[in-house]
Amino acid sequence: MTKIMIPRRRALILSGGALAAPMIASGIARAQNDWPNRPVKYVVVFPAGGPTDTLSRIVCQELSELTGQQFIIENRAGSGGNIGADFIAKSPPDGYTIGLYTIAAHAIAPTLYAKLPFDAGKDFTGIAMLWSVPNMLMTRLDFPANTIPELIALAKANPGKYSFASSGAGTSPHLTGEMFKQMAGVNLLHVPYKGSAPAHQDILAGQVDMMFDNIPGPLGLMKGGKVKGIAVTSKDRHPAVPDKPTFGEFLPGFEITSWGGVCAPAGVPPAMVEKLSALTKQALQKPSVKAAFDQQGATQIWMTPAETAAYRAAEEKKLAPVIKASGAKVE
Repeated sequence: MTKIMIPRRRALILSGGALAAPMIASGIARAQNDWPNRPVKYVVVFPAGGPTDTLSRIVCQELSELTGQQFIIENRAGSGGNIGADFIAKSPPDGYTIGLYTIAAHAIAPTLYAKLPFDAGKDFTGIAMLWSVPNMLMTRLDFPANTIPELIALAKANPGKYSFASSGAGTSPHLTGEMFKQMAGVNLLHVPYKGSAPAHQDILAGQVDMMFDNIPGPLGLMKGGKVKGIAVTSKDRHPAVPDKPTFGEFLPGFEITSWGGVCAPAGVPPAMVEKLSALTKQALQKPSVKAAFDQQGATQIWMTPAETAAYRAAEEKKLAPVIKASGAKVE
């Protein structure tokens, strides 16, 4: 039998590596179990002050209290949420950069945008779904229409004259506007913004005529008597504004609901995923969080990581034909 001679130095290196492997594995396991042992960055893909930002802050405050570590909001807005989503996708998968999972970037954008810097299905780890909110149409106070039939008649009599704002190209409010144009047979000018908050300022200033937005935004402005609420996009009337009709009451089949959840970059260790998922469930079960969500017109829809990933994929598939039929496209 031929003996293979290994130099002493090489043998020591190999034996050292063999001994180090269990230590490295143990260190990784410990890091997962200890998570989080420092502040966690939570990326909100829209500007501060908008509906998704407000709801995210409610959840992050509770996560901070549950873990004893700060969940720090960092707003990275632009391109309908795609800029922030791309930042999340390209962050280290260590559990310390997570962020907002949105219908805009993760279900609408793959069809609406000709090219994206990320793959919505492969570059993210779905952690949990958190909320569902319908959109609502609001107008400036002096807008001449007060109902959907009046708006349709006005828009048909003045093609291209009136504008609608959204929180960005590719967002659910944008898609809602495109659906309305298609189903009502009207021509409205779309004015996209980098989030709801700056769009609110322009509708209050009279720079745009109307806006489709997640319902928390219009609710706050309506309570202050600053805008007129016209209709909601949910299947049924919303409990926060029971006197406001649904679009479906005038345009049968018209329904779209926005949603938000938590995601992380692809490759986050499973133990961290499960722990964060469980923490979000605990947060949503708090009566104070439910009350805060109710005040914002949001419905809790917690899901497991597997359910979250499946839901996102199903939403992309469901919305693709709607987007294509609307003719909307962003190069």
